[in-house]
Amino acid sequence: MGNDRKLALFIASSLDGYIATKDESLEWLFRVEGEGDNGYLEFYDTIDTVVMGRRTYDWIMNQEENRQEFPYKNKDCYVFTRSSIEDTEDVKFVNGDVTKFVKEIKRKDGKNIWIVGGGELLQHFLQEKLVDEIIITIAPTILGSGIPMFRAGDYQLDLILKRMRSFNQFAELHYEVKN
Repeated sequence: MGNDRKLALFIASSLDGYIATKDESLEWLFRVEGEGDNGYLEFYDTIDTVVMGRRTYDWIMNQEENRQEFPYKNKDCYVFTRSSIEDTEDVKFVNGDVTKFVKEIKRKDGKNIWIVGGGELLQHFLQEKLVDEIIITIAPTILGSGIPMFRAGDYQLDLILKRMRSFNQFAELHYEVKN
């Protein structure tokens, strides 16, 4: 039995709860004056595994800066997909029981696990009570519409606020999910 690592959501959001515009743009996020990397590297050092859905993976791979080198090269990376895709040097594609798979990797020794993205995947993890921490960096921007951070679903989580801090115009809220 491993050390029961934590599954954490680390994400930026508009004040009204959107993670991107309808056309999947993050340009609004880069217009906000932050501080350094807004806590990214500090968080990144706490994880050794990333998980994401296929659409998030495709979006990441289609970004100009990621065409040169995979951004999570030094981490174990699992992409959940309904298709059969051959693994790459950097990514293992998982086509199977997502809940069972995540429970297994949480029991292995290692650092924490980051849910990089996928609204459908996140909703599933929340419904299955697999998420242990939620770290949201809120930008002082209201988008009015877009891709919501949390999808509607049949779940409710109670949280404990662990920490609040600011990075210039960004506010970070760090929650632990109550069991």
